[in-house]
Amino acid sequence: MRDLSKDHHWLSINTATVRQQADFVGIVEACAQRGIRAVSPWRDQVAHVGLERAVKAVRDAGLRLSGYCRGGMFTSDATHRQAMLDDNRRAIDEAAALGSPCLVLVVGGLPQYSRPGSAPSKDIRAAHAQVADALAELLPYAQSAGMPLAVEPLHPMYAADRACVNTLRQALDICDLLDPAQSGAIGVAIDTYHVWWDADVWPQIARVGKDRLLAFHVCDWLVPTRDMLLDRGMMGDGVIDIPSYRREVEAQGFDGFIEVELLSNDWWSRPIGDVLDTVIARYKTVV
Repeated sequence: MRDLSKDHHWLSINTATVRQQADFVGIVEACAQRGIRAVSPWRDQVAHVGLERAVKAVRDAGLRLSGYCRGGMFTSDATHRQAMLDDNRRAIDEAAALGSPCLVLVVGGLPQYSRPGSAPSKDIRAAHAQVADALAELLPYAQSAGMPLAVEPLHPMYAADRACVNTLRQALDICDLLDPAQSGAIGVAIDTYHVWWDADVWPQIARVGKDRLLAFHVCDWLVPTRDMLLDRGMMGDGVIDIPSYRREVEAQGFDGFIEVELLSNDWWSRPIGDVLDTVIARYKTVV
């Protein structure tokens, strides 16, 4: 297990963590000033400044990416399916232009929430099938772009609107189905916030291995959680035993960036410097 206490060499900032304080260029500059070596941008933040400017900002700051958020939202009715595929191909192209090591996927829930305007459905099993079908169609395009796809299982509270893939087992079943040779073309992103509750998570992390573990995200679960989406905790403020998850993924050979992804109204209300300085301190002491 790596010793993180002496520096923050392997820290990455998911740009959602400070999305209210600055635009993407401002976030890159603030990270570079603190010696943070990597970021994981969100598509809307890149679109706001323009892809060309975003690429230049990353390059000029000498930063790397730990991922790109996000592709997915695969579930839709037939009318919206082509638009969904086109949108995901654009996401793959953007990730490649930015030099991301993977495109993180939030796969979508029921069609009416994933692709607004789609005919309403309550069939979660059909949603599962749509996810696998869309990934099967997109995988060759991603491979041609050299862009691994990282399926991120989300906490079950998001099953209806954001992701019907809620366990690491479900995500890996999709990977086995589409890439049985484990080529690295498709894998998973593990976020402590989304998997900490799962009693089956340790054997599933062992099942992931190194080649399919494309991203590792950390934050904490607060008790009480006041908002289903926007009340994530800073590491050390909640109930997740974060070092145990890092120990397990590193036992599988993971040696990449540890990405802090903190969607929080509380932390968004604080100055960007205070947030990033706190992230660095907690990374060294409780991650």
